Amino acid sequence: MRVALHTKVRADRVAAYEAAHREVPEELTAAIRVAGATSWTIWRSGTDLFHVLECEDYGHLLAELEKLPVNIAWQARMAELLDVVHDYSSEGAEAGLPVVWELP
Repeated sequence: MRVALHTKVRADRVAAYEAAHREVPEELTAAIRVAGATSWTIWRSGTDLFHVLECEDYGHLLAELEKLPVNIAWQARMAELLDVVHDYSSEGAEAGLPVVWELP
């Protein structure tokens, strides 16, 4: 499945956010893959962040990552940089952006 998400970086933290993503811990990227993600890309427009990820089951991916120490540490770091954070709770599985149109 493909999931699109929207988060927001704080205007004064854009450089720090981009720097953090140049050094995502290998342990975290491995855990994201083990949880079922096959790709995850983030685009930025101003302070708006748009994520597109592909995975087997988004709810399962979130459940696997929610209590993982490396993800908890990463999310704490991201919370310092973001105005709108990625929700790893079970409610977060419903946070994907609705599809408006897709090329048939």
